[in-house]
Amino acid sequence: MDDSWKVNNSQGKWRILVTCPLPGNTWLERLVHAGCRVEIYMGKAPLENSDLIGAMGRQCHGVIGQLAENWGTELFSALSAAGGKVYSNYAVGYNNIDLEAAERYQIAIGNTPDLLTHATAELAVALTVAAARRVGEAERYLRDGKFDGWYPKLLLGRQLNGKTVGVVGAGRIGEAYARKMVPGFSMNLVYFSRRENPRLNAMVQSYNRFAVDQKLVPVTIYRAEALEELIEFADYISLHIPLTDQTRHLIGQAQLTQMKPNAVLVNTSRGPVIDEAALVKHLQANPEFRAGLDVFEEEPQLTPGLTDLENALLVPHIGSATRYARKGMAVLAAANVIGILKGYSIWRSNDMSPYMAPEPPQRIPSIVTKQPSLCKF
Repeated sequence: MDDSWKVNNSQGKWRILVTCPLPGNTWLERLVHAGCRVEIYMGKAPLENSDLIGAMGRQCHGVIGQLAENWGTELFSALSAAGGKVYSNYAVGYNNIDLEAAERYQIAIGNTPDLLTHATAELAVALTVAAARRVGEAERYLRDGKFDGWYPKLLLGRQLNGKTVGVVGAGRIGEAYARKMVPGFSMNLVYFSRRENPRLNAMVQSYNRFAVDQKLVPVTIYRAEALEELIEFADYISLHIPLTDQTRHLIGQAQLTQMKPNAVLVNTSRGPVIDEAALVKHLQANPEFRAGLDVFEEEPQLTPGLTDLENALLVPHIGSATRYARKGMAVLAAANVIGILKGYSIWRSNDMSPYMAPEPPQRIPSIVTKQPSLCKF
């Protein structure tokens, strides 16, 4: 182990690798309190598989890693050979992980849901509004010294009030986004999801009672049977879906062409759900169409032409970048590791906030593989 790794609690019973420094101290304090030796990679160069295998060596009980790392047979076999039982992804998504390989080597895979739900939904709202109102263009215009006074046609954008918002994927983040957009901007809602979301129906009913009482215009809700229905009707479309073989390039040339020519498309889920080359061509051909992107197909590289487009609003994967969310994700990642090593049972709730309390549950927050043997070492 070279000096690019920082060792904490060198006499700990269980050796845990963390592939980059994480926000806050609580996660580290809990690992140390549980009896773990924690080694954190402090280097700036990305870790290659060979680096990770070398770092794991002959004894490594668990790893906390990142979306940028691709965990498959090579790494899981090395972790298993080192006595490892758990890998916890510092993310809610896990498309960087070969789950079949993990199960084959009996490595439990954890993730960090819930605590980033509102942070990501809030950024999706911000991108929607900023793209509609051309905030990025307006700031560049001002900073470039082009502003010489107000005039009626300066940077005209789109209004949200009374329009239709389309939510693709009504899980936790998609639902949170809809809850902010519908009552916040008096928007009609159409959503496309594998299952009906009764909480969204209840939210719209509740808002409409308020609207009638206040002599406002009620809103509508509709669950689309097909993605094409949503695309046809929505003025604003926000993607909240995992990356799978079925969702890769879910939005391509055909879907973009079906959208309204002045629609706004927002993506805070995973970059490859959009065919980025097709999106660049569509933005070039339709200057009134706008996109707000937090994630990218070949992240961190961007498709050529994307940064040249004024109608593309781009931010660097900051969906969960609030202090609360990022610290909470670290706490959950650590709790997954501790829970597997100590043989805890699985937490049976979608609410992860109890893990932020001084006395967290003695349970494993979130395991996405088939539950392996949870025997203590």
